[in-house]
Order: sequence, then C-alpha cells, then structure tokens
Amino acid sequence: MKTGNLLIAFASILLFSCNSKKINEETYTEFQKRGNEISNKAQSVLLANVGQAMQTGGSLYAVEFCNLKASSIIDSLNSVNNCVISRVSEKNRNPENNLKTNIEKDLWKIFGTGNLTDTLVQQQNRLVFYKPIKTGLPACLKCHGQPDSDIEPATFDKIQHLYPADLATGYKLNDFRGLWKIEFLIE
Repeated sequence: MKTGNLLIAFASILLFSCNSKKINEETYTEFQKRGNEISNKAQSVLLANVGQAMQTGGSLYAVEFCNLKASSIIDSLNSVNNCVISRVSEKNRNPENNLKTNIEKDLWKIFGTGNLTDTLVQQQNRLVFYKPIKTGLPACLKCHGQPDSDIEPATFDKIQHLYPADLATGYKLNDFRGLWKIEFLIE
C-alpha cells in the first residue's frame, strides 16, 4: 500500500471511530456477511433483469426498463431482507443516488483507491454496509461507457431525456462506478 493511501485509510478509520459507535467483532462479522449476501443478490437480480431487457430490445429498451423497474426490484429485496438497499455514486445517473454524507464522501475516496472491498459503519441506530460497484461486464458499457464509442446515439439520447442531470457515463470496463449501501436498523 502506498504511503498516501495508507494515510487516507488511517485518517478515515480514525474519523469513523470518532463519529460512529464502535461495532463489536461478532456484530461486525454478522452484518458484513449479511451485507455481502444482500449486495450480491441485488447485483445478480439487477444484472439478470437488465440482461433480459437487453436481449428483448437492446440498450435503448434497457435504459427505459431501468428507469421504470430498477427501483421496484430493489424495493422488493428491501422487504425480503428487512433492510434498505440503495446505490450511491459521485457520478450518479439518478440524482437521488448522490453521496449525501461526509462519511459517504470519505468512503468514496477510500474505495476509489482500491484498498477497501467493503465496510460496515454504525450511524445512529443503523448499521450501514458499503461495497463497491464496478462496470464488470462489457454490456454495462452500452449505457455507462463512452458516449462517442460505447453508447449508441439513440440510447445516449434516451439517457439524456430520462436523466437530464446524468453523470454516469464515461466508464471503462472494471472501473469503480458506485457503492452498494445497505442499511440495517438496530435497537
């Protein structure tokens, strides 16, 4: 690990420990495991549905599908898993998915270095699990890639129409694109 990355990681751990309650090891392990399972399930369900939409009508259809259905798919997983699942990003497509807290902004920087695979923090009466999202498949680039080469013009126009403030393009394969955020209410 480079010295700069080590300093960022250390400073963030110090920041989180000052602004959050300490999570005991057993609880951390339990909720980290649950967060990983839920984020993996959410990722696979979304990818399967978007993949089906791509097969049905290409990227143009998939953009509309995501606009209309992605939230309800995630909402159904919220109910089943008794949590709140969302995605956050510095370069979001939906403005509701922006980085809202200083903790999220600090975590974004750390995850961006590639030195953290996931983490769990306590914020008030919630445990919040974060895990990076990457553009892991070539198909991701059909809506999140380079507008001039990866994204078809009609698809890009549709993205601009549905998401006028879109920031979620310009990625290459395996780029860090966002974070899964899974919130568990604790008492």
